[in-house]
Amino acid sequence: MSNIRVASRYAKSLLELSVEKNALEAVMGDMKGLLSIAEQNRELGLALNSPIVTYDKKFNILKGLLGKGAHHITMSFFDLVTRKNRSNVLITTAQEFQKQYNEYNGIQVAEVTVTLPLTEDLRKEIIEIVKEISGLQKIELVEKIDKSLIGGFVLKVNDKLWDDSLSGKLRKARMKFAQRYFVKLY
Repeated sequence: MSNIRVASRYAKSLLELSVEKNALEAVMGDMKGLLSIAEQNRELGLALNSPIVTYDKKFNILKGLLGKGAHHITMSFFDLVTRKNRSNVLITTAQEFQKQYNEYNGIQVAEVTVTLPLTEDLRKEIIEIVKEISGLQKIELVEKIDKSLIGGFVLKVNDKLWDDSLSGKLRKARMKFAQRYFVKLY
């Protein structure tokens, strides 16, 4: 079974348990914390994937990183997964949990890439566009800055990508020129 499928099933089970125990927000905070740490520290992913590191050490690493602030459901889940030697899917499970959490709460996550930080008016316009595309009212906008866009923006909502950047338009023009057959006149 693929790691993504396993992670999706683990995330679903953890979501259902945390909803049942009224601990959804606390568990979500723990998952965000794990993802944040994993993003900043590559060694965490390597340790969780390593067959040499024992499950006790892996669990102690997780317990040490998330500290005493982590919810007992989260720590029990980490303990169970590491004991079953499936710690290699913990980070993917946290990502899947975040997706399922957003779906459960009706939150649409959209990613906008721009060359400069968005003004409040532009942010509101983009949120309205995302509401129209997704049909959801709760929007979480993730802003990224990329100077190579030159100008404009790239908006990603689920599997839809709207590239209205200057570099995207130049790339499209370059492709059109490459497809044309020019005839040399004498």
